Order: sequence, then C-alpha cells, then structure tokens
Amino acid sequence: MNPDVVTVAIKGVMPTANGCAVFLGDDHKTFVIYVDHSVGNAIQMSLKGEKKERPLTHDLIGSILLGLGAQLEHILINDAREGTFFARILLRMENELGRKIIEIDARPSDSIVLALQQKRPLYVARAVFDGVEDMSEVLERVLKQQAEETDEASDSTDEDK
Repeated sequence: MNPDVVTVAIKGVMPTANGCAVFLGDDHKTFVIYVDHSVGNAIQMSLKGEKKERPLTHDLIGSILLGLGAQLEHILINDAREGTFFARILLRMENELGRKIIEIDARPSDSIVLALQQKRPLYVARAVFDGVEDMSEVLERVLKQQAEETDEASDSTDEDK
C-alpha cells in the first residue's frame, strides 16, 4: 500500500438541513464531507444496492465508461481547502495500442457514488487525512441516537398492535 494514501470506507450518511453528511474513514479516524441531498441519496442507494427505475446521472456515467472500454481504477480525495474537498477519478483504458491511465478532476461526492457502484476503492491523500478533524465520536453519538429512535419507534408500533 502506498504510504501517501489512506484507504477509507463510508461509515455513515446522515441527512442535514442543507444536504447530507457523508462520514468516511478507517479503523482509527473518521471525517465528514457535506454533499447535496441528491448525491447523498445516490450514495445511500448505492450502499444499499437499491435498483433505480431509470438510470441516474451516475448510472449513465458508468454506462458510458463501460461503452468506451474504460474501467474505474479508484478515486482519490486529494485536497481540502477552506472546507471544500477535491477528488480525482482514475480510469484505465486498454486496447490493441496499449494501456492508458486517465485522471479526471471531480467532486468527491460524485466520485464516491461511482466507486460504490463499481465496487472500487476509495483513497484519501495522507496529508488530507492527517489534516481533517476526527469525527469518530460524533458519528458514534449519531448512530447511537438513531438506534434509540428506531427502538422507540418499534416499541410504539408494537403497542399499536
């Protein structure tokens, strides 16, 4: 593994007043990226493996890549400035003329959806990962609160029967 990057996974997606908070991290640290509602929903659908009635934009991009013979290698969240994250999508194309790696600038939110849909790794540059605030405790509190609300809702449903 390249020491300049950290492999991360989606640890949670929570609605906020202005969109969704996407919690990413490894076993030691979690950080958050804020995305709009539509991309947050696309991330949640991809995590759950839900099929859409009609292709969404990310599905269309995946189909175009397939049609062009390009494969998503991985995504890299490579920078963070003033609370805004930046990402790169790395594509691999091979044909009779050889192999080519293409790097595309993209929003992390869109990149995450594509990586989830195509089951490809998510990486964060070590410098970015080291510089973000650890939100592990916040995520734990939110997940605990959601679990309690779910328990209360199921208790009230049981009482209604």
